[in-house]
Amino acid sequence: MSAPCKIAPHVAAVHDLSGMGRCSLGVVLPALSAMGCWVSALPTAYLSGCTIYPPSEYFVIRDLTEEMELSGAHWAELGVNFEAIYSGFVGSEAQFEVILNFIRRFRREGTLVLVDPVMGDWGKPYRTYTPAMCEKMKDLTLLADVITPNLTEAAILLGEDYEKAPKGEERLKDWLERLSLERKRSVVITGVHLKPGLVGAACLDRESGEFSFPCAHEEPAQFPGTGDLFASVTLGGLLRGESLEKAAARAVAFVAKCARFTLDLGTPIADGVQLESLLGDLIPR
Repeated sequence: MSAPCKIAPHVAAVHDLSGMGRCSLGVVLPALSAMGCWVSALPTAYLSGCTIYPPSEYFVIRDLTEEMELSGAHWAELGVNFEAIYSGFVGSEAQFEVILNFIRRFRREGTLVLVDPVMGDWGKPYRTYTPAMCEKMKDLTLLADVITPNLTEAAILLGEDYEKAPKGEERLKDWLERLSLERKRSVVITGVHLKPGLVGAACLDRESGEFSFPCAHEEPAQFPGTGDLFASVTLGGLLRGESLEKAAARAVAFVAKCARFTLDLGTPIADGVQLESLLGDLIPR
């Protein structure tokens, strides 16, 4: 007997689009689609290549704030509904108000809002992010049911010194609790190293109140787009009805597998992880 048909959860993905390099919408769309979701993209910016590529006089970046506003108005006119809204890279200070209004307009009872507060890495904000944008990101995360910062972004949200970021479970639990705003939202901090040779995430599930620390073998490379891939797989798992612990563990394992596969192939790091051949692992069984 065949499995009963299910309507695909509809996800609005608010993120940038990179023409070259596996990151942002380039990984969000295939990962969530493989997990049985229908994804409608709301691009915040177009980049000719991910920012890890060497700069070039031909490098293209286009702010799409006006197109975001017009698209949101058109979607409202169409009467669309979303089971989830996923916000990632924000292209300009003006876009924060656009995204806040988008979430308020399309959020319904049961709509899951995941905000990946993309701001920086390795202790520093990205060059496109101003102090004002970092402050506005704090306001955007207030609307989230789930946030997925890396350690740099967690430090920015908390106003903490990245150099003093927690390395043990107890201090990570403290950061998770503070980021949860008295458990009004679930929190996943990525890029956590609890043991030598392992990398993973620290999670606090607002529903169960439980902490979890899924991890995997750390590969000797830093790929662009793995945070976007992690957030996508985590969201896909939550939309399947998985617990935060299970969804985040799936994301950790899948990103690690993609990284290992890519290193075995020997393709350029700047191209991102070779996920295409492994997307079958994400398909619901």
